[in-house]
Amino acid sequence: MPCGKYFPLHELAAVVAREKAQGRTIVLANGGFDLIHVGHVRYLQQAKALGDLLVVALNSDRSLRRLKGAGRALIDEDGRVRLIAAMACVDYVTLFAEATVERVLLALTPHCHCKGSDYTLDSIPERDVVRSYGGRMAIVGGDKVRSTSLLIRRIKELYG
Repeated sequence: MPCGKYFPLHELAAVVAREKAQGRTIVLANGGFDLIHVGHVRYLQQAKALGDLLVVALNSDRSLRRLKGAGRALIDEDGRVRLIAAMACVDYVTLFAEATVERVLLALTPHCHCKGSDYTLDSIPERDVVRSYGGRMAIVGGDKVRSTSLLIRRIKELYG
């Protein structure tokens, strides 16, 4: 995957450790990012504002299919990595295959783990993992007025 911001998790862990050693604050955001829309942009920009470096963990194609159903991802993981990496607010990108981002959190132990406004601090699936290493959590991105699933439904209505 030729992209200067992309690293497999085992390589990214070493990169993030070096960044932390230099005193940088690491923020992690995660998601599928299938059909990128303005809500994704707001989410990532607000996450970046909480630290020095923003790491984005993307669901792999297989993971996204398990979570969202057959026919997803609409944009393959290589394309989604490239799109996310092209955003100025994003410093690093990695992929994960599991249902939650717990393995990524344990490997990177970011200072802050961000989720979108479809979550509350109490409903974040990885909250116990973040607390276990002393990290904090934040809800960012504002009201959820867009979603890829809604966009897909709208496209089907119009062109179905």
